[in-house]
Amino acid sequence: MVDSAFPVGTFSHSWGLETAWFAGCVDSEPTLRQFLHDSIQQTGWGSIPLLNSAYQEPTRVRELDELANAFLINSVANRASRSQGRTFIATASQVWPSEAMAELKDQVASSWAHLAPFSGVAFRIIGLPYETAQKAVLFCTARGVLSAAVRLGIVGSYQAQRMQYEAGQLLDVTLMQCKDLDAESLCQTAPVLDLLQGAHDRLYSRLFQS
Repeated sequence: MVDSAFPVGTFSHSWGLETAWFAGCVDSEPTLRQFLHDSIQQTGWGSIPLLNSAYQEPTRVRELDELANAFLINSVANRASRSQGRTFIATASQVWPSEAMAELKDQVASSWAHLAPFSGVAFRIIGLPYETAQKAVLFCTARGVLSAAVRLGIVGSYQAQRMQYEAGQLLDVTLMQCKDLDAESLCQTAPVLDLLQGAHDRLYSRLFQS
């Protein structure tokens, strides 16, 4: 699930890092560390609550999908969430075919298909343990940000691997803070990152979709 070869499309997205880099907000390893910290925190408070509620109550997936769409007022992040959600379910339905997964794929066709709620249901269908699902989401955020940093030339691959390792403690702390949150706890913890990502489409040239 967290293998870089799993085709979800996350490597087409930088979580707003590309815009932050062009804007001069991330120009060194220390500022990248802060960006990584804020991104992990935002995933904990902005994605995990939706994943939790969908995992525990899969019949609410459409309601939670509408909530995700209302929450993501940044058009770039909204589009990225929908794109990754559709790709994730399409891939999961091929890798773990079942009647339940086929029904979930049908729901995607008539929904916004945001990643957090739909992945929560998919994780439950394939039998991924609850806490493992939460860890996977947080890990993929850290890995995605650092992978984008390497491709943008902000840090080298050795530095990125070290930062990935060092982020482990932050991932654990964030999981402890957010593991019991439900959709009613959804909040934005990094508004500056949200503004930066929202400006992504204005870049003259860009490597990533978001």
